[in-house]
Amino acid sequence: MRLSEARSLLFVPATSPDLLAKAAQRGADALVVDLEDSVAQERKAEARQMAAQAIGQLSAQAPVLVRVNAAPDLLQADVQALPLGQLRGVLLPKVESAAQVQALAQGLAARQPTGAKPLPIAALIETPLGVLRAESIATAHASVCALGFGAEDYAAEMQVQAQPQSLLWAAQSVTNCARAFQLACWGLPGSVAEINDMAAFAGLVKLARGIGFTGTVCIHPRQVPVANAGFGPTEEELAWARKVLAADQEARAKGLGAATLDGRMIDRPIVERARRWLQS
Repeated sequence: MRLSEARSLLFVPATSPDLLAKAAQRGADALVVDLEDSVAQERKAEARQMAAQAIGQLSAQAPVLVRVNAAPDLLQADVQALPLGQLRGVLLPKVESAAQVQALAQGLAARQPTGAKPLPIAALIETPLGVLRAESIATAHASVCALGFGAEDYAAEMQVQAQPQSLLWAAQSVTNCARAFQLACWGLPGSVAEINDMAAFAGLVKLARGIGFTGTVCIHPRQVPVANAGFGPTEEELAWARKVLAADQEARAKGLGAATLDGRMIDRPIVERARRWLQS
């Protein structure tokens, strides 16, 4: 599947062999082998070796990305150790400038064969400064395929709770920027740490989809089916989409430029949205 269509991206610590072994069975649209927050500083070198081995095994079963470290020295070591040819993308955390994205893109390109397609980069925006610079980050390099919103880190810097009422403005700023430049957008306007109350998590996913997110990272396998369902079209939406395409087809047969459905005009953007839902 294309990364732009990913509804769920399951984080797996690079230093957890048991979780890595089971990761591809969890139903996530993509897997993210994590070298950053879930790995203790003293285990970074070990994590790179374990990640390289795991990526080789997992890439045959599911799309695999890796979350690298943001610190330049750690990032450079990460890039040098990874089997880039088996990855579908790289998540760069705590992005606050276009220069960070460009440095990663250059480092990746230096390790890829001449003429190879650039490896997609997802820029994770997790600070107030990152939110303010979202446009320059989104347009920093042609390999940027997605923006992510890190609610927990953002809330910590803002000294607020990771709750929708505190995060909606920042979250929508990121989704608006991603949509403006036709990028995927992953995240939630609240804490992804909710791993027990799946009804609450489902409500957060519903809100996220409603403000423009296209998917979310998951930190526990039980979140995956909730994310997959929440970021996909509902049965009611699919029924509506079929009616839209039928009305559009009828209008075209009559030589009309636009169709009407239930008293409302159906223009091209609405038709395209209906088509995307039915193709998902």
